[in-house]
Amino acid sequence: MGAAARLSAPRALVLWAALGAAAHIGPAPDPEDWWSYKDNLQGNFVPGPPFWGLVNAAWSLCAVGKRQSPVDVELKRVLYDPFLPPLRLSTGGEKLRGTLYNTGRHVSFLPAPRPVVNVSGGPLLYSHRLSELRLLFGARDGAGSEHQINHQGFSAEVQLIHFNQELYGNFSAASRGPNGLAILSLFVNVASTSNPFLSRLLNRDTITRISYKNDAYFLQDLSLELLFPESFGFITYQGSLSTPPCSETVTWILIDRALNITSLQMHSLRLLSQNPPSQIFQSLSGNSRPLQPLAHRALRGNRDPRHPERRCRGPNYRLHVDGVPHGR
Repeated sequence: MGAAARLSAPRALVLWAALGAAAHIGPAPDPEDWWSYKDNLQGNFVPGPPFWGLVNAAWSLCAVGKRQSPVDVELKRVLYDPFLPPLRLSTGGEKLRGTLYNTGRHVSFLPAPRPVVNVSGGPLLYSHRLSELRLLFGARDGAGSEHQINHQGFSAEVQLIHFNQELYGNFSAASRGPNGLAILSLFVNVASTSNPFLSRLLNRDTITRISYKNDAYFLQDLSLELLFPESFGFITYQGSLSTPPCSETVTWILIDRALNITSLQMHSLRLLSQNPPSQIFQSLSGNSRPLQPLAHRALRGNRDPRHPERRCRGPNYRLHVDGVPHGR
């Protein structure tokens, strides 16, 4: 039985009626763009998460996949793996530069072609190239992250999205193949202090340049290693992209020590619009996919859950930048 047939009759009727109405509104939208985190935008139906897998055959995994993301991580289910090596970041000793972009769905940082930024180590068997930094956040503190830890959400989540450059030539090819993608996820709380890397992205002079959809602003001289905590553990599992087409080719690595930003910086994020200036303001906040079943997937971590009181010490719990353990 197909995914559409499994819908209840009223829900299916609503979907097909909405699709039929949308077909008469004007030119058909690009199917790659026809999805949202909310079912209603500017009075028009745009498929939200429950419908992603039904409106485009290429997105069917969003509805029927068995290894979907995000998930709630119950720490009691995490298996301690003492053989997980530390995470390694390679920038060739150069500062990062690229474009900060309001996509209408996320705040995205798209790195320039040079320098090439790679991540390896941890559960990764290959070197993965940074493709995008994505920021997701909520309308209220304590909610907005895609992943949760022990049923507890965070105010925001930073996702560093990479593709396997050793096996594939680009992100699109990697998203369709095994061992194709790796996403590092860092959680964010609201506090009195701020992470130095996020401060560069969220200071007033920068964030006001991307107030509306399709606004972009070029940044340079960024030190990506400053995004990471001085010491941390991580939890890893096999999952999917949390946006269409929901490809199940992602190795997720969740950093277990949260970052901070200030309440003013969070307020600035919530003032960003998912629409162009000619349309009514709708906050970019609430841009996360609902939790998906973990089912029987394994969760592995590099910290021993039997001794949670032990602090992360030593080179295994530091980010190695171009081969050297990073610490501040």
